[in-house]
Amino acid sequence: MNRILFDHDEINGDLVTFSDVRAEHILKILHGEIGQELKTGEIGGKIGKAEIVAIENGAVTVRIAHDREALPSWIDLVLAPPRPRVMKRLLPQLATMGVGRIFLVGAKKVEKDFWGATLLKEENYRPLLVEGLMQGGVATELPIIETRRNFRKFVRDELESLFPDTRRIVAHPYDADRECDSCDDRRLLLAVGPEGGWTDDEVALLEEHGFIRHSLGPRILRTDTALIALLANFNHPNLV
Repeated sequence: MNRILFDHDEINGDLVTFSDVRAEHILKILHGEIGQELKTGEIGGKIGKAEIVAIENGAVTVRIAHDREALPSWIDLVLAPPRPRVMKRLLPQLATMGVGRIFLVGAKKVEKDFWGATLLKEENYRPLLVEGLMQGGVATELPIIETRRNFRKFVRDELESLFPDTRRIVAHPYDADRECDSCDDRRLLLAVGPEGGWTDDEVALLEEHGFIRHSLGPRILRTDTALIALLANFNHPNLV
């Protein structure tokens, strides 16, 4: 944890008392003691510092001073989800790297049983996203996750209204441009397919809606490897 984050309803005036894994991290890893200063922030709000004012029976109380704007997200994803165990590993990293919205879509090669995964429940995926934000240390915006089981309907009926005036890239290893225009500073919308790849029809549909193919090379990558490589490839020094 490079920044301890609190939910709004945990904050009482300028004081927060907590006794969960965050307190354990402060006491065991940071060797917290009264008077020690910590990097903190409010989920969805500002960041700043906090001073430890009390430690009792494993609970830590801090006095917060959040006075700086956190970095905003800079990219959104249209993602054909991988297997739940891969997705679980991936979500904290997406939050760390500044993803704002994640639309999980039912591409042809997505495993059908994914849609019944317990990971899709907010109480299961939210802690993973918070973990990623605390790792990154500069952002507090919690990524929004939505599901669309009908990929084609989503692209045809919703994409334009949800993502107006965006730079659109579809990750695809074949017949793709490896040198996309890096001077385009519009918000990025990235489409990443299942580990079996987008079908030709799916790529064609995305291209009809302004997506440009981009390749990381001829090797077929796992979803979590490809996504991190793509985010690093397209990041903007003023936004990440």
